[in-house]
Amino acid sequence: MTNLNILIVEGNNLADNEVFEKAAGASCSKNFKNLILKLEPNTNIKIINPAIDEQTKKALDNMKEYDGIIFTGGAMRLNDMTDEIKKHIKFASNCFNHNNKILAICWGLQVCSTAAGGKVAPGKKGVHIGIASDVEINEEGKKNPIYKDKKSKFTSPAFNFDEVYEMPNDATLLSSDKINNVMGLYFKSGNSEIWGLQYHPDYEYWQMINLSNVRKLRIIANKHFENENDFEKHIEYLKSEDKKLNFVNRTCEVRNWLDIIKNK
Repeated sequence: MTNLNILIVEGNNLADNEVFEKAAGASCSKNFKNLILKLEPNTNIKIINPAIDEQTKKALDNMKEYDGIIFTGGAMRLNDMTDEIKKHIKFASNCFNHNNKILAICWGLQVCSTAAGGKVAPGKKGVHIGIASDVEINEEGKKNPIYKDKKSKFTSPAFNFDEVYEMPNDATLLSSDKINNVMGLYFKSGNSEIWGLQYHPDYEYWQMINLSNVRKLRIIANKHFENENDFEKHIEYLKSEDKKLNFVNRTCEVRNWLDIIKNK
């Protein structure tokens, strides 16, 4: 195989895209595109938004052109179940009818899990605000190609208020942390294979800090921190982790997924 052809599915609506562009420097899909091009500079990338029917129809009509599909993160909440969210789920379900290798990140994991029969709800043990500390890869995860050469315990950029609490049938749990049981997941649905991560190998901490600051008032109002002082201590923790961030280990899963689709 020479140049890869990848479809990236934007996880945000247009309003949230503007927030991400200002705070994080790019929309979720463009941010992921930038990372893919760092890792595989000759990749051909198409970005679509599932809310736009014309784009999803064209993507499904040309599904055989793509070597892999990425469902990105996003700021919507799955249990709101708006018409736009239903379109995200329907598109994922339609993708499963094809022979696809899918990487599903954060919101993307929640969408793909729901499309495959799993269930998502607000996290019972807390939330990830910019970071997931001490994610542990289990024995099944250590055998899965998505975690090849990944440290068995790691800290990663992450941002989620919801979690997959009921996995799709026959799914394999790959990693967990003290907040979310499902941090890494592998499952098959229809003709597709899906690797899902409830954290962000595609983001850096400075982006998470900016996004946290944008959401600061809402985060405190929702009692994720007792007060502004506690929030600021958390931001300092993110800054300290930023100094330790290793590009190779952070992006390991994305490189491994690229190797999977190169060798399919």
